[in-house]
Amino acid sequence: MKALESFRLDGARALVTGASRGIGRAVALALAQAGADLALSARSAGALEETAALVRGEGRTAVLVPGDFARSRAAEAAVDDAAAGLGGLDVVVHNAGLLPSLPDGSPAMVPLQDSAQEDWDQVLSVNLNATAALCRRAYPHLAASSRPSVVLMSSLAGVAGTPRMEAYAASKAAQISLARSLASGWARAGIRVNALCPGWTRTDMTAFAYSTGPLSDWLMAHVPMGRWAEPEEVAYAALFLASPAASFLTGQALLLDGGASVPDGGLAGIPKPASPFAA
Repeated sequence: MKALESFRLDGARALVTGASRGIGRAVALALAQAGADLALSARSAGALEETAALVRGEGRTAVLVPGDFARSRAAEAAVDDAAAGLGGLDVVVHNAGLLPSLPDGSPAMVPLQDSAQEDWDQVLSVNLNATAALCRRAYPHLAASSRPSVVLMSSLAGVAGTPRMEAYAASKAAQISLARSLASGWARAGIRVNALCPGWTRTDMTAFAYSTGPLSDWLMAHVPMGRWAEPEEVAYAALFLASPAASFLTGQALLLDGGASVPDGGLAGIPKPASPFAA
């Protein structure tokens, strides 16, 4: 196989969750451009129509498997419907996740001591419990595949201290741990499992930050590359992890963060703006 061919997924059957926008939509399009047929999951079918149109525009199949992962058995149903619609599964990219939200839909950036237990429970239910349910249900389909791969969309928050996002950070750290355990346990079945950990990426979820100058400036002061990632950049990393190019890569947490995880952001000695989160 030639180098560029190793990134192809021709004929692969892939489930992408959280596929209606942002990183999930970019991942779905990247996999379609690499030759995969897609099952697309998000909370509503209507929200998936634009992504489905992009996938079909690449000449690939798009099956809609909507479901709210906050609901019991929704993750399992998404896997069942995806496997039925595509005739099996070779790749799972689990991107669906959430932060606690304010009534206007913006993230609730609240210190743990001021947060509600209900918010913690909701985040862990969607970001961790649904992840486990999805992987459990996908296992027999992946074990029957000749090229199985799972990519769990974790976050830089899973490896770095993230005040006011404790529930989200804990759930993302748990996804990394789960990826490592499944990689070890499923390796002899030929199933690769990795976590992808984006840093600050320009999506609807982070609009509250990149659209606020002082906050964005402060965050980017901790990123050596000095800019936000774009969803397509995350998608290309997900494609690598899912493709034969990463055939000997499993149990890893790939940090895609512009250097933010380098100690002190790689910017030791360079003055930074005062934190907007200071008490």
